[in-house]
Amino acid sequence: MLRAILTISLITGLSLASTAVSAQEKGLTHKEEKRRYIVYTPVSYANNPDKKYPLVLNFHGGGMTMREQMLYTQMNKTAEQFDFIVVYPQGLGNVGKQDWNVGFDTSYHEGTDDVGFTDSLLNQLEKNLRIDTSRIYATGLSRGGFFAQRLAAELSHRIAAIASVGASLPIPVEKNQTPRGEKKPVGILIAMGTADQVVAYTGKAEGYLSAIASYEYWIQQNTGKARDTSIETKQYINRDPNDGTEVDILESKAGTFQTSLVSIHQGGHTWAGADPFNIGLPIGKTSNDINLNEVIWQFFQKHRR
Repeated sequence: MLRAILTISLITGLSLASTAVSAQEKGLTHKEEKRRYIVYTPVSYANNPDKKYPLVLNFHGGGMTMREQMLYTQMNKTAEQFDFIVVYPQGLGNVGKQDWNVGFDTSYHEGTDDVGFTDSLLNQLEKNLRIDTSRIYATGLSRGGFFAQRLAAELSHRIAAIASVGASLPIPVEKNQTPRGEKKPVGILIAMGTADQVVAYTGKAEGYLSAIASYEYWIQQNTGKARDTSIETKQYINRDPNDGTEVDILESKAGTFQTSLVSIHQGGHTWAGADPFNIGLPIGKTSNDINLNEVIWQFFQKHRR
């Protein structure tokens, strides 16, 4: 859904010139299918042979590619700033339709085994790189954000926290959720624009929950208790009064693994702090009030497996 916009970004110069050497395309075979991913290691990695690094998996949206996700989110810069490894996996599908299985238009259990692929990918990364296995995280945009929440449900023994951007909780994930007593809590951050016309902030019947219902669901999953507003913090941010957006960050302090909702008022189906590209699709406004990469990383830093 964002492919046309990201194609423009490739043309107009979101360059990787300063980091190209450290971003390499790799592959693995999972269930007889060749899968691909891009791995970026910060410059410090080569100079610190005894250091283990946190890992962030960054999943693209439906119809996008791993390279477009890398260019759009510019998370390599954040990885360089805060010393972590970032990996951009590639979904499967026909040309222009690369996707992740969250049960929307394919069998949840019998469709593409993206959870198994992610598990195999983590095995390969841990074998080939110096990964701090207590600090493995996942994020993604749109369908990639939906999928990050599926990983929180099914790979909680490996992933400490996730950040879902432009995506609330898919109903198929809710329906197929591992019973709470059989999974570990996971830090959950959901970031959504209230004016998103692609994935509605208010939810979609038989598709996905609203942003606030998703926030409350994950609090229940992480703590076994309903939302308690008395132990929440709320931060209001409007650094750029000219961008037409405002941000509030709601965070529950219940439990060791926290749950956070970043509401971008009047924001669209975008990644806050990224360069805006809009060629007529209903993508909406990009907020400059926060650098979402930094917000995500600060949230991840609170969580270890």
